Amino acid sequence: MDFAMGGAASSLRGELRRLVKEHVPPDFLGSFTGDPADFEAAQRFCRLLAERGLLCLAWPEEFGGRGASVWEQTVVREEMWAHHEPRGAQYMGVNWVGPAIMRHGTPAQQRKHLPPIAGGEVIWCQGFSEPDSGSDLASLRTAARRDGDGWRITGQKIWTSYAALAQWCFLLARTSKGERKQQGLTIFLVPMSDPAIEVRPIRSMMGPHHLNEVFIDDLAVTEADVLGPVDDGWRVVQEVLAFERVGIARYARCERLLRAAPSALGARWEQVPQELRARRARMLTHCRRARLLAYRVVSLQSEGKVQPGDAAAYRIAVTRLDQDSAEVLVEIAAYARESAERFRREVDEHWRYSQSATVASGSLEIQRILLARALLSGS
Repeated sequence: MDFAMGGAASSLRGELRRLVKEHVPPDFLGSFTGDPADFEAAQRFCRLLAERGLLCLAWPEEFGGRGASVWEQTVVREEMWAHHEPRGAQYMGVNWVGPAIMRHGTPAQQRKHLPPIAGGEVIWCQGFSEPDSGSDLASLRTAARRDGDGWRITGQKIWTSYAALAQWCFLLARTSKGERKQQGLTIFLVPMSDPAIEVRPIRSMMGPHHLNEVFIDDLAVTEADVLGPVDDGWRVVQEVLAFERVGIARYARCERLLRAAPSALGARWEQVPQELRARRARMLTHCRRARLLAYRVVSLQSEGKVQPGDAAAYRIAVTRLDQDSAEVLVEIAAYARESAERFRREVDEHWRYSQSATVASGSLEIQRILLARALLSGS
């Protein structure tokens, strides 16, 4: 299978790799560590990409992009994730918050929110999951009630990535009760600086800032903070989740590390058992399968034809790849010399982050249900 995207995409890939090499610290393994310098490095790199028009490459020019193809934006996603996401949390704003505001926001909301995202100046978090409403998101209990010309929101969110760093939250709340639990949900764009919002970090092996609880106590918002029609937020969420689930090119980091293993080990590569080398080869094949599924979803999205089952099939393949490849890489790294410390640290970071892959953005079980429904319905 030839995955080449043409000369422009190849040139872009080379440019991005040069920028990473020149502007990202050599020991960088992600921006949300216990070292504030890692976060600052990501913020600087985001601004650099924005200055060069590379952060929101495929956005329309009127919204701060360059009107590039979805395939060029795919190259950006691949290279960023392959190199431990030096954009930090910006992929959230770039990949789906911004596009959702473009499609469903008012002109005032677009003027307010899109320029800071395109400029790499703002971090968004996602207020979806709740303690009793994770995979069954539509059963959420955070409620927004009418209060004069605005709303009052009270509730709790959990597993909220980057909440302690974010300036804005893409918040889903119940505004009425319908015949189906998916009805009566509304999206609000709310500032995290409001004193009615409290963030409590959740410690995990993924490091600081990845997981948080968010408590919302009588938060006052206006009609200007509502994204899309009131009570019709579920339709927007379904669209958002499809973009989110294909937004992280997990296969790109898996493939880079798998390919780097022989050179990282040097002469020690000969000591790696044949069975383990065969598993590595199998993982490289699975990288290509996940890439092919990702490209299929990207193509369907560009045509406005993507369905939940399409994104689910990709999500199943890429999250299993993330975890399976991490196990293989950990076994391979055990044969590395001390001089291969960088490779071993990369593998360790990859393994730790992969453990949440089959739960984040919808559990693997939910993805299988979505895929089964699509296959049974023929859509």
